[in-house]
Amino acid sequence: MSRELVNEICAPLPGAECNDPWGGGHDAWKIGGKMFATIGANGVGVSVKTANIETAQMLIDAGVGIKAPYFHKSWILIPFGGDAEELRHRILVSYDTVRAGLTKKFQASLAPRVE
Repeated sequence: MSRELVNEICAPLPGAECNDPWGGGHDAWKIGGKMFATIGANGVGVSVKTANIETAQMLIDAGVGIKAPYFHKSWILIPFGGDAEELRHRILVSYDTVRAGLTKKFQASLAPRVE
């Protein structure tokens, strides 16, 4: 897994945009101005949003990821070097979670996500 794979997964998602809000080489993927995945400048993994704190803790306990530094407890960091399909799944779940929280009007303006 790598920054390139994360960017390859995120780029085709409807409404997804990447920027570097903090400077220094971060990739922050957003939809409707809300972040769903980010890679820090050190590039050790990707941080993604989960549905809630309990889900994040379950994934941490299962060894999928660790607590994402600097983020709310509902975010986990998935280290590079793990399973690529798990990474893809977690990014898509994060995207869907954030997308579902956007206004209905904005959601309606987006194309459906295809797998």
